[in-house]
Amino acid sequence: MLHNINLENVLFLDIETVPAEGRFDDLDDTWKKLWEDKTRFIRERDGLELEESYERAGIYAEFGKIVCISVGYLRQKMGERQLRLRSFFSKNEAELLHEFSNLLNSHFSSPYHLLCGHNAKEFDFPFIARRMLINGLQLPEMLDIAGKKPWEIKHLDTMELWKFGDYKNYTSLKLLAKVFGIPTPKDDIDGSQVASVYYEEDDLDRIERYCRKDVVALVQLMLKYKGEQLLDPENIIEV
Repeated sequence: MLHNINLENVLFLDIETVPAEGRFDDLDDTWKKLWEDKTRFIRERDGLELEESYERAGIYAEFGKIVCISVGYLRQKMGERQLRLRSFFSKNEAELLHEFSNLLNSHFSSPYHLLCGHNAKEFDFPFIARRMLINGLQLPEMLDIAGKKPWEIKHLDTMELWKFGDYKNYTSLKLLAKVFGIPTPKDDIDGSQVASVYYEEDDLDRIERYCRKDVVALVQLMLKYKGEQLLDPENIIEV
């Protein structure tokens, strides 16, 4: 299957999310009770206090929000393959989702186009779709999968591809990058720090850089899956 995929038809993406509020105490009473109900099992399982568990709110579309979507797409220029990167990041979630939706509708809406992420079928794609609906935005065709047959859904997932039918454990993008010898930066944050960087450091630019670098690793991983050469740094371009 991978050999039949034209990577120039793929939009690679990664998202960064944070809790909707900086602290549990910032929620109103209704939201506090809803969070308490939502997390009862994981708090009992992991021995977490209610306030402590709220650090995980960013992984739930009902209690979190998107602060950055970074995308990448491959193009040929003068006989060389280039990766072009772009990010949508803002404290205004509706604004960045609207801009991302415009990109999909304008440039990645044909039957040949695909979306690709890591663990994206489980997380990124549904999270984006849910937050679009919450923000009153119409779903782009690429994310509107209701009623579609599995082969009609134009989504790729590098984690799912790595499983080869094995349904056991999560395999991180960071681990696969190491396994395949893909260079990754050593001087950045990790996913567990995104919320504190957003709320405590107020550094959205740093989150965007981290998100963008994950897209580079994602594209390089797909190239490895296809047995193709990694991109040289000079052919990775921000647009």
